[in-house]
Amino acid sequence: MSAAILALIAGAVIGLALGALGGGGSVLAVPALIYLLGFTPVAATTASLVIVTATSATALSAHARDGQVRWRTGLLFAAAGIGPALLGGALAGRLPAAVLTLAFAVVAAVAAIRMLRQRPAAESPVPVRPGRAAAAGAALGAVTGVLGVGGGFLAVPALVNVLGVRMRAAVGTSLLVITVNSLAALAMRAGTADGLDWAVIGPFAGAAILGAWDGRRLSAKLSGGALQRVFALVLLAVAGAMLLDTVV
Repeated sequence: MSAAILALIAGAVIGLALGALGGGGSVLAVPALIYLLGFTPVAATTASLVIVTATSATALSAHARDGQVRWRTGLLFAAAGIGPALLGGALAGRLPAAVLTLAFAVVAAVAAIRMLRQRPAAESPVPVRPGRAAAAGAALGAVTGVLGVGGGFLAVPALVNVLGVRMRAAVGTSLLVITVNSLAALAMRAGTADGLDWAVIGPFAGAAILGAWDGRRLSAKLSGGALQRVFALVLLAVAGAMLLDTVV
């Protein structure tokens, strides 16, 4: 199967995840770019930021029209993460590929297990404490910069479990956080964009954008609890596969 076709298939799946779950795009994009399309870990994390930035910004507009974005919480969360994301992006280029892969898998597994153990947030909005939002956002920004992920696979658990945002609103709000954090991290990785295979990244991103629209429609048909379980199980499967690849 050609690289372009693989990129289209992977992009559609990742766009579906971003649109429906508000995250999971880059946690799926990085392994797809490495194992299916032959990118190095550093190139894959940079390419994933390009793809996820474009896709999440597109999906955000659709969720905003449905009234499922908590703008104040999302902007505070994202703003606190910009500085750490810039520092993390500068650090990422100095870490061995195996360390990046292992750290990526461990963080994904921890987030997945936490979501499986937590009950879905209540459907009534919960007041957000600015200090908690800023602390969670800063931690997420650091992870985004180092691991080259948009952060949605961590933003959704943080918004739901730490800040008490209901699941459906967390999906939309996380897309705002992903867009801001990805742009900040990408700014520090401009030098690693040289030599990227844009003939693969272009179809990948295009398919992801189209998939995100279908994902948004899918999210409207599922309950918050179902979305939370699906999100966690996808994360756990990807984390397990990457851990096995690292240690075997």
